[in-house]
Amino acid sequence: QVQLVESGGGLVQAGGSLTLSCAASGSFIRANTMGWYRQAPGKQRELVATITRGSRTNYADSVQGRFTISRDNTKNMVYLQMNSLKPEDTAVYYCNADTLLTGGGVPPYEHTYWGQGTQVTVSS
Repeated sequence: QVQLVESGGGLVQAGGSLTLSCAASGSFIRANTMGWYRQAPGKQRELVATITRGSRTNYADSVQGRFTISRDNTKNMVYLQMNSLKPEDTAVYYCNADTLLTGGGVPPYEHTYWGQGTQVTVSS
């Protein structure tokens, strides 16, 4: 069982910044790729950014150049620094982690876990 705990959401004005944090804990060997997703009312949950264990990153076109994803492998944490925020960025933001698990006598396997979500609201 793995838990992801998020923090850092809030209300900001357009052009402002926020940094989201997410910590993974529980019974897993390690976290592989971690990421951030968001979901606005009436829209499907969408990818924001991902980062591999080796710190290779991938961003949605809509946030490229404004958001930065990073991680701390020793703490099993992932961060999302959001700059130049726009009203269109308003959404519930979720972190996730592809974790490597084992059942003792079975080969390791991966499973994806999700955080509870944190609200980010950007006002005009």
